[in-house]
Amino acid sequence: MNEENDENDTDFDLRAAMATALGDRAGAWALVRGFAAYWGEPLGPRDGFTDAELDAAEQRLGLRLPPALREAYRLFGRRADLTSCQDVLLTPDELHVLDGALVYRAENQGCAHWGVLLDDLALDDPPTVGRPDLADASQERWEPWEERFSTAAAVMAMSEKLLEDDELTDFLESETEIPLTFGELPRFGRDCRWYEGPDVLVQAVGDAWIAVRARTPEALDALHEAVPGDWLNG
Repeated sequence: MNEENDENDTDFDLRAAMATALGDRAGAWALVRGFAAYWGEPLGPRDGFTDAELDAAEQRLGLRLPPALREAYRLFGRRADLTSCQDVLLTPDELHVLDGALVYRAENQGCAHWGVLLDDLALDDPPTVGRPDLADASQERWEPWEERFSTAAAVMAMSEKLLEDDELTDFLESETEIPLTFGELPRFGRDCRWYEGPDVLVQAVGDAWIAVRARTPEALDALHEAVPGDWLNG
């Protein structure tokens, strides 16, 4: 990483970026850019799909993709560390329609899918829906997920980065409370709580699990001491 990027990284204010991202999709994409650079590598021109690839998907499906979806795919759709460490962002040629919704993301074992209702595709930044894979398929329904696709995409980028198989990430299945010494960040994403400490970012999802990413091994060690438990890599 060059000196210019290093300098920009130190200026990234995650709290402010998350708050701005809640306002509109331009803020969501600014959050993704800043987050990618600070917690990994800056986005590059080859990290997204091309307009030609997205146009081909539209032609194959016989529908128009919402501007927010196209923007996300062009910006970081090829960055596996932001899209597919755990669950999977479908490639343009994998996009498909299921029971009245355009499916764009799948749980890593096919246990759930996320999409946009066909009736909402005309919106610039439509709401998203989720659908679990149930034993009785007749009971499966699309349920509201995020109010805007851009929010869902930014949450995906942050969540997947924390679930990356990396020496600076870790995972804990626990209901453990995060110490007050960690600052709570704006609510961002369904059932998600975010916390920031010295060189460490924490995501707590419901009462089910905690994922963390640190910028240094020392910061991760300090996190393990502050939040004891059966950490996956601790």
